[in-house]
Amino acid sequence: MSLICGLPILECVYCLGCARWVSQKFLYNAGHESENWGLATAEEFEPVPRLCRLIHASYEYDPRDPFWATPGDHGINADWVILRKSHAETGGRSTPYMIYLDNENAEIVLAIRGLNMAKESDFVVLLDNKLGQTKFDGGYVHNGLLKTAKWVFDTECSVLRDLVEKNPDYRLTFAGHSLGAGVVALMVIYAIQNRKRLGNIERKRIRCFGMAPPRCMSLNLAVRYADVINSVVLQDDFLPRSTTALEDIFKSILCFPCLLCLMCLKDTFTFEEKMLRDPRRLYAPGRLYHIVERKSLRIGRYPPVVRTAVPVDGRFEHIVLSCNATSDHALLWIERESRRALDLMLEKDQIMGIPAKQWMDRRQHLAREQSEEHEAAIQRAVALDVPQAYSSSPYGTFDEMEEGETSSSSTRGISMLSFKKIGARWDHFIDRLFDVDESGLLVFKKPIS
Repeated sequence: MSLICGLPILECVYCLGCARWVSQKFLYNAGHESENWGLATAEEFEPVPRLCRLIHASYEYDPRDPFWATPGDHGINADWVILRKSHAETGGRSTPYMIYLDNENAEIVLAIRGLNMAKESDFVVLLDNKLGQTKFDGGYVHNGLLKTAKWVFDTECSVLRDLVEKNPDYRLTFAGHSLGAGVVALMVIYAIQNRKRLGNIERKRIRCFGMAPPRCMSLNLAVRYADVINSVVLQDDFLPRSTTALEDIFKSILCFPCLLCLMCLKDTFTFEEKMLRDPRRLYAPGRLYHIVERKSLRIGRYPPVVRTAVPVDGRFEHIVLSCNATSDHALLWIERESRRALDLMLEKDQIMGIPAKQWMDRRQHLAREQSEEHEAAIQRAVALDVPQAYSSSPYGTFDEMEEGETSSSSTRGISMLSFKKIGARWDHFIDRLFDVDESGLLVFKKPIS
């Protein structure tokens, strides 16, 4: 009898719990994920809108006679287009792409467009995911995107090498949108591993920008290559947050809200420790730039703010239940909002009136800050026992691990390095504030009159 009387109470508790979860999910805003990140500067964010237009130009059949825009809207010089490959020329192995020699900005750009819903070959690449079954450079990656990345690189390697050798001061930039963003993210890792085939180009001259990328690499790779890979995400974009296999997403495209709810339930009841220690779980790659332009319970778009970080835990883990989850994935919206954000940054800089010398100091300070942030992210990954979380790059933060070295020994090395840095900074701080008197005691320095 007592059990029967207690059932209504249990039902009420269960309903209240469900109502609380639903209310929290619907009130959850994408801005919460990056609220503690730092703000991006105009110097580091400047390439984004320009590369968006360049990627959009790769959607055109002929840049000289654009179909999707009036001539000149893409902001490219058709004479600087080195080559273009269509679906027919790639044989379905890749989406169309182009190589562009940007003499104005001293860049060699390989831009790859996103998924074409009408092309079966694009779906073959996207759905060949085999999540967690393809190992690459000590981590796990998306199988279909890796095969496409290797094919494009091997096909155009000689062209890129010639351009790099003829233009020794130019950067080599890989850019892509959606499916193309995943391809270029894996291609830049493959290119770094094969720098001899590119004329021994320095790692610091290689970079990648992925607009609305899929989750294509394990967490250790996403953090280790954050110095060269940059991912741009607009507000509520669903793809960088989709842990479900892409095959299931496109099979359920007609019931997308139902799929989002199921994904939310799965993510809610999966412990974060389990996520982080799963070496086969895939993530959005590299350093993240999050464009935030909407707020909870408010209608309309606000002046966009760009936040950036190299996060380890909380790396776009939660689906946002929003009517803009799919529209924020569009390249046109990303280009528009990134341009607005950049204009606001430049306007602020003009108001501040920064002299040319301070501009140079600011750039050096930014590079130093990003290097330190990358180092801190790797340390955080090691502290959380993320598998294979170490720097594999001679240009990275730490030296390579010796063969057979364990994660614990790497942690000790990182800790010793951190203590040395802290000690050096503390000694410098003491020297600035104190003097040593005749008795060997520390006394405050006298102010200079």
